[in-house]
Amino acid sequence: MEIDSLDLNLLRVLEALFAARSVSGAAQALGVTQPSVSLSLRRLRAHFDDALFVRQGGAMVPTRVAEGLREPVLKVMATVRSEIVTAAPFDPIQSERRFTLSLSDLGELTFLPTLMASLRRCAPGVTLRSVTASLPEMRHGLADGSIDLALGFFLGLEGQNLFTQRLFEQGFVCIARAGWGDGDAEMSLKAFLAADHVVVEQPGRSQQLLEERLRDLGLQRRILLRSPHFMSVPLLVAQSDMIATVPLGVGRIYARMAGLDLLPLPFAAPSVPLQQLWHRRSHHDPGSMWLRRLIAELFLRQDPTQSRGDES
Repeated sequence: MEIDSLDLNLLRVLEALFAARSVSGAAQALGVTQPSVSLSLRRLRAHFDDALFVRQGGAMVPTRVAEGLREPVLKVMATVRSEIVTAAPFDPIQSERRFTLSLSDLGELTFLPTLMASLRRCAPGVTLRSVTASLPEMRHGLADGSIDLALGFFLGLEGQNLFTQRLFEQGFVCIARAGWGDGDAEMSLKAFLAADHVVVEQPGRSQQLLEERLRDLGLQRRILLRSPHFMSVPLLVAQSDMIATVPLGVGRIYARMAGLDLLPLPFAAPSVPLQQLWHRRSHHDPGSMWLRRLIAELFLRQDPTQSRGDES
C-alpha cells in the first residue's frame, strides 16, 4: 500500500463522506461535482482494498474498515486545519467560503435576516448553509466539521470540546388573534388555563423550559393541538381562538406577520439564553473566528427582533 497514492484531497473526500453519507451530499459540501467524488471514492476503495461505504436504504453506510479510519482521518484533517490552514489569514472581502450553521426554524427567523444583510455588506462572496439537527446530530456534526457553528438554545448540549458564548436572553409571551379575550391587554391566570392552546413539542428546545416551569407550578392547561412545527403556529392562532406561548422575539415576528396580539404571561416564566456554540476543532480556524466575531458584534446583548419603539 503506497502512501504516495493517498493525497490530502482524498482524505477530504473521505471526511465529507463520513459526514454526508452520500456522494451528492459530499460533493455539495466540498463544492465539487458528483463524478469527481465518485472518482475519488473509487481511488480510496482501490487504496484500502475495501468498499468503504455500502448503500443501505437511502444512505451510504461505512464498512468496518471505514469505521476504523474515521477517527484518524478526522484527527488528520483537524490538525491540517488548525496548524497548517490557519496559518493563512481569512479575508472576508475575497473569501468564497461556505459556512454551515445549525439553526432551528425559530433560529432562522431570529438570526438570519440580520446576519445575511451583514454578510452582503462585509463578505459578499461568503455563503451560508442552514441545517436543522437534533442534539446528537449537532454534537456529531460539530465534531466532524460538517457543522461550523450552532446558534440558538441548547438544552443538554455540553462537553469539554464545546465552546459557548451567550448572546442575549428572551422571555416568553402569549400570542393570540387580534381582539382575543375582548381585547384586554393582560390575561388572567384563569383565562390562560381555560384557553385552547397550541403547543410545539421539540425536545431540547426552548419550549421545554416553559413546560418544566408549568409542571413546577402545578398548572395544567387545555392543549388542543400538539405539533413539532413552529411555522404553522401564527396562522393557526390568527384564524382561531387558540393561543400559543412562544419566545418573546418569535412572538414579535409572528405579531408583525399575522397581525397577532402579544399578551404577557400571568405567571413568572424563565428566560431563554440564546448562544453560539462551536467545537474545539474550529476554535482557532481564522474563518470560524471571523464569523464568531461578526455574530458577537451583531447579537451580543442585542435581540435582533426588538424593533425601535417596541416595549413588549
